This record gives sequence, C-alpha cells and structure tokens, in this order.
Amino acid sequence: MTGTLSIVGFGLSTIGPGTATGLIFAAYISGVARQPEARSILQPIAFLGFALAEALAIFGLVLAFVLK
Repeated sequence: MTGTLSIVGFGLSTIGPGTATGLIFAAYISGVARQPEARSILQPIAFLGFALAEALAIFGLVLAFVLK
C-alpha cells in the first residue's frame, strides 16, 4: 500500500515542474514579443529554467523507483 502511495505522490510531484516549464516559456515568448532585441538575453535564461524544472521532474521519478 505504501509503495503505491509513494509512486502516486512522486507522480503528482512531476506536475509542478511541468507547469513551471509552461510558465517559463510563456514568459519568454511574452518578453520576446514585447521586445524582440532582448531575445539573446532571454533565451539562455529560459533554457536554464527549463533544464532545472525538468531535472526536478526526473528527480521525482527516480525517487519513486528508489523508494518503492
């Protein structure tokens, strides 16, 4: 029973980083649409935020298997 709950819990924890990825790219698109010359500044920041958010999702998935 606790194994199933931990998998569900860590599965739900991946929803947060998924939402964060959408918000990061929404802010990036909005920023570039408002000021196109800022693209070279905003793009690395958006990709770094994406990488960190997805790393949290992968970390949650790995924990689900380790604590099973």
